[in-house]
Amino acid sequence: MASDLPALLRSRSFVRFWFARLCGTTASQMLMVALGWQMYELTASAWDLGLVGLYQFVPALLLSLPSGHVADRVHRGRIIALCLVVQALTGAALAHAVYAHWATRELLLVVAVLLGVVRAFQMPAQQALVPLLVPTPLLSRAMAVSMSGLQLAIIGGPALAGAIFLAGAPAVFATCAALSALACGLVAGVHYTHAPAPAEPPSVRSLLAGLEFIWHRPAVLGAISLDLFAVLLGGATALLPMFAKDILHVGTLGLGVLRAAPAAGALLMSVVLTHRPAERRVGRTLLWAIGLYGAATLLFGVSTHFALSLVALALTGAFDMVNMVIRQSLVQLETPNAMRGRVSAVSSIFIGASNQLGEFESGATAALWGPVGSVVVGGVGTILVALLWWRLFPTLAQRDRVAADTPP
Repeated sequence: MASDLPALLRSRSFVRFWFARLCGTTASQMLMVALGWQMYELTASAWDLGLVGLYQFVPALLLSLPSGHVADRVHRGRIIALCLVVQALTGAALAHAVYAHWATRELLLVVAVLLGVVRAFQMPAQQALVPLLVPTPLLSRAMAVSMSGLQLAIIGGPALAGAIFLAGAPAVFATCAALSALACGLVAGVHYTHAPAPAEPPSVRSLLAGLEFIWHRPAVLGAISLDLFAVLLGGATALLPMFAKDILHVGTLGLGVLRAAPAAGALLMSVVLTHRPAERRVGRTLLWAIGLYGAATLLFGVSTHFALSLVALALTGAFDMVNMVIRQSLVQLETPNAMRGRVSAVSSIFIGASNQLGEFESGATAALWGPVGSVVVGGVGTILVALLWWRLFPTLAQRDRVAADTPP
């Protein structure tokens, strides 16, 4: 596997895309940290923090199937570039709004909706693009390197946002705009042979093809739905401003470090998985990873010490990385290119948009039980889901290798 890395780095389009995703995701993470902090500063409301997640989830849900259809027919690099342009303009507009003191709760919620629309189109295009930039034998390594870069951005974005917050929120939003513009320029240099899916008239069946594809593969369905419920119940990201300000008392810089901790754990785990990939009993490994993710979430909920909270969050990231590697490998290896956009779109709803729905769930339950109660209940629920999926999806639990024994 190590000998594959030099060959992978010789692919200029892949390297450009890697850096573009690094810059774009860093900007997106900074934007989310700043948006959450700004909302909490304006309203001091856990409910409003949850609404930021919900308002991103709704457009992502409504546009998921059309966006997958578009990703299978339109040049995926152009879709990503357009999404980055919108993100850059959003960052610039927020920088001006906060600087001029006319940022309101309603404006932030409108921005959340716009970002949900962007994410609906960007995620399936990004996921379906990587296999087109490298030869098939290098795909596994490309996925690992790509996810490592993603985790670097998730680490760097919140930490950078927390540091730049010392200069004020407008500086954070302006930096987001600049990084998004840079990412757009890099994507413009990504070249690949665009082979659109076979022409077929738009229809409900065409839009639902990705969902139908997943439904008939129990192992893939189980892996994707398992992640949905784990993120829905176990995610504590939306409540981090409350933990940083009211429980751990670490301010904006501490908030950035807390946001970066799960990605730090994920990055370390990605290095481990690069050298010792999960090759046997991958189904059981996936279920154990989700259960331990729930246990780490529970530990974070009861912690009142900053260092212990960081360790708990890092563990959630590490176990989630195991989940991501196995799940994405299953999807990529079992999906033909003509279907990758639509399958990735469905996967995005189960996985990506569930983050925003999970943020709403966290905010809503925190409004009822407080932040600690919300996170503790979510951690316990995640453990129970892992146990339940063991029985509901025996095909997944008994899966030995990532690659199926026979082609789909």
